[in-house]
Amino acid sequence: MSMVHAAPEVHLVLDPLSSILAEERPDIIQYSMDPIMAKLDELDMIADDLVNSLAPDRPLMNSFPGRENTSYLAGIYGNSFYGIIVGLGVAGLLLIVMFVLRSVGVM
Repeated sequence: MSMVHAAPEVHLVLDPLSSILAEERPDIIQYSMDPIMAKLDELDMIADDLVNSLAPDRPLMNSFPGRENTSYLAGIYGNSFYGIIVGLGVAGLLLIVMFVLRSVGVM
């Protein structure tokens, strides 16, 4: 953020962002906030990406376009696979228990 010297002989400066014409004073130091605002915008995008990572249907910053539902579909396929494996394991264990009980003569 730079000041425009409107009239250097009378020490008048113009702020181009707010269009304020003021007297230039040696006791006031003014810093540019543009680099800080750029970093804050980047941190805001990262925070939005963290919030989007909690929802399976939101796009992420470093993902390719069109991959919004990838996490959702991966969850469905992964949970279906593990559900089938656990279900077959329980069914097999139940068959073994029934076979052992029948051979002992309890059933």
